[in-house]
Amino acid sequence: MAIHVVNTGDTLWSISLMYKIDMTRLMTINGLNSSKAIVPGLALYIPDHTLRNRLYYIKPGDTLFEIANVYGTNVQAIQQANPGMELNNLQINQKISVPSPYKNQLITLGFAFPVSGGTVFNNLEKHSYQLTYLAIVAYSFTNEGIAYVDGDDRPLLEKSKQVGVKPLLMIRNFQDGDFNAELVGIVLANPVYRNNLVRSMMNFIEEKGYSGVSMDIEFIPPARRGDYVLLLRELKNALGNRILHVNLHSKTNDNFTNRIVGGHDYRAIGQVADLVAIMTIDYGYPTGPPNPISPLWWMAQVIRYALANIPSNKLQIAMPLYAYDWMIPSNTTTATSVNNAQNQAIVKWSEIEYDQAAASPWYTYWEAGIQHIVWFEDIRSITAKYEMIDGYRLAGITFWHIGLSFPQNWMYMNDNILVLK
Repeated sequence: MAIHVVNTGDTLWSISLMYKIDMTRLMTINGLNSSKAIVPGLALYIPDHTLRNRLYYIKPGDTLFEIANVYGTNVQAIQQANPGMELNNLQINQKISVPSPYKNQLITLGFAFPVSGGTVFNNLEKHSYQLTYLAIVAYSFTNEGIAYVDGDDRPLLEKSKQVGVKPLLMIRNFQDGDFNAELVGIVLANPVYRNNLVRSMMNFIEEKGYSGVSMDIEFIPPARRGDYVLLLRELKNALGNRILHVNLHSKTNDNFTNRIVGGHDYRAIGQVADLVAIMTIDYGYPTGPPNPISPLWWMAQVIRYALANIPSNKLQIAMPLYAYDWMIPSNTTTATSVNNAQNQAIVKWSEIEYDQAAASPWYTYWEAGIQHIVWFEDIRSITAKYEMIDGYRLAGITFWHIGLSFPQNWMYMNDNILVLK
């Protein structure tokens, strides 16, 4: 594959000639609306159906011979891909490039709200072979722990089964339009209410044919973190062979008293759950200062802490399919799809910058006398993220959410990732 970053004077026609790719196909792969305009800094994905080298971080006891066997290559090929590497002096966490005929194998999960057609249905059908699970965001619970459905999840549930994507019932402590710490605190503190929650979830799962549960319980009072683990154990016992998937806030240390992350015990949850997804998103968050949504340096810190507590073969990280547009200086924020953010830069004729440390693109524009700053993702940023997933040998990735358009992501996956079903 190649990544072409547009320079002043480039046109889609000249780029298509340079890489010998049909211009219409180039537009489709990169989600472009017009062949007449591109802007400097725009990153274009040029697939050539050759596999990229795999990324690997050296672990204690590794030898190049063993690594070569795992990746279907040989020591000489690894040495050639890493000029200057000392064969007998490999360092722990040293990053090396490994030529391999094998694609990285990942477990993937997309989130979606209950709908009965439209973009979500179209994207689910189009990308079904790239999704292991679909978490349907449709459930919450009462103060007594009785789960209930908010909306009609049946059309999306049946569509998911039809296209071969395993559906998970996603439940949140969501009440009156927001996550409610008091709600989950009341339920977790009461063994009867915890039992109500497990039983009522299982009733829905068995009645509707869900393949498991995706838990998104946020702002758990730190005093209730042990009770949350108890709930997960009770739920896993009831689920049996069905999947228990747990979403957790990102953190780089175990701050027991923090109201956002204190209620999540990574180590204990990692022992109970089948899959744990760390929400490596919203470093830059709505109404906060403009920042990259998932900066690479921060993700690396979060992953290293998570791996100290959760087995890598259970660990997923999150990929945003969305962008944020901040108004300055109020920091009023709107969200849009990655593809819309990219094409807005072209419409506004805004040059796209790239933060190398964060591995994140951004741009600024003015409208009605107000400055806007937009952070989003592109083929460069997601390539870095997929390489990090590969290097740490993580289980997979989640996407928030599949109703949003990001063609470069799905084409990259098509060429470089083998999704486990």
